[in-house]
Amino acid sequence: MLSHFSYRNNQLHAEKVPLADIAERFGTPCYIYSKAALTAALDEFRQTLADSASGVETLICYAIKANSNLAILNLFSRMGAGFDIVSGGELARALAARADPRKIVFSGAGKRADEIEAALEAGILCFNIESAEELDRINNIAQRLGKRAPVSLRVNPDVDAGTHPYISTGLKENKFGVPVKEAEILYRRAAHLAGIEIKGIDCHIGSQILDPSPFFEALDKILLLADRLAADGILLSHIDLGGGLGICYREDEPAPTVASYLQPILDRLRGRGQKLILEPGRRLVGNAGLLLTKIEILKPGEHKNFAVVDAAMNDLARPALYDAWHDIVPVAPRQEETRNWEIVGPICESGDFLGHERPLALQTGDLLAIRSAGAYGMAMSSNYNTRPRAPEIMVDGAHVHLIRRREELAELYAQEQMLP
Repeated sequence: MLSHFSYRNNQLHAEKVPLADIAERFGTPCYIYSKAALTAALDEFRQTLADSASGVETLICYAIKANSNLAILNLFSRMGAGFDIVSGGELARALAARADPRKIVFSGAGKRADEIEAALEAGILCFNIESAEELDRINNIAQRLGKRAPVSLRVNPDVDAGTHPYISTGLKENKFGVPVKEAEILYRRAAHLAGIEIKGIDCHIGSQILDPSPFFEALDKILLLADRLAADGILLSHIDLGGGLGICYREDEPAPTVASYLQPILDRLRGRGQKLILEPGRRLVGNAGLLLTKIEILKPGEHKNFAVVDAAMNDLARPALYDAWHDIVPVAPRQEETRNWEIVGPICESGDFLGHERPLALQTGDLLAIRSAGAYGMAMSSNYNTRPRAPEIMVDGAHVHLIRRREELAELYAQEQMLP
């Protein structure tokens, strides 16, 4: 895990750069990404597809919500990836990063009229529609603009992805998608709408999935529906299976290989003539980044020992939100006796923690690396407690690039006005 972040001479490095040097130059907390790790993650998909010899045309659309920094988007765009977006803001980011709009799919359950218009004007590949009302909205807007909107229906297959309830999206009680039983009727209606061009079918069952079998169960249901539609003369040019393939957050946690996930999918699609669209997010960026933080205060106690660091739940929300685990390691390990520490931030919330009961040898001022923070770290950060968001740094071999500067305090209230 995180092979591009390794110890050399008792110092944790990002590729060839000591993390301590980055902390001295840019301060803490800060997010650090490895360009080599990002490239390798996307290359694992591309190489698996190349080796499969399945003949299935495939488009990898990175799910921007995982990490939307322009440098990362531009890197993936230059590698030929498309993008999965869920807002007009993400559309603007993708275009600013020089993405090809013909490789953009627009997901999300509540697209606004202005967002739909912007996507139509940009000429995106497809809208993933999640309700009958959204279908009518897109149809009306497309006709008003003199266009036909390329669409697929996001079908909810009622498959349990076996993941955290907050990031499970493919069950019938979830807000996402159209139930399989309703989708066939909605496709038939869409086929007669003047502003709609049916392109494909979409399915996304959840995130951080470590057992690939739910993907195959969902795909089998989707293909049965696609075949029934074809019998009615509604031909689909692509199958969008979404994203959700998980990563390893713990050293001893098994994570599926891309090949074990992709090969059974490609086998099912072989000879069908439909393009496969995949929307990985966390899998491409999660283990390519970490959050670097410094210990401000050590507070040993009778029941618990607290290490108060300068990062907090506003910087990395996943532990507070999901009780999520991130490995936390010292940048320069000490050869001393360890004790169990609660790694917490300075925010005035009991939920402001980054890790529980971590056996570490610590001193005030030590640097800690919170691993596997490349996905849903900076993207979910906030200014709670009027805390400036952290800078983001990209390491490329021995080179260090600031790809987002730290916010200034005055910027946080610059748009506010006092009453006269």
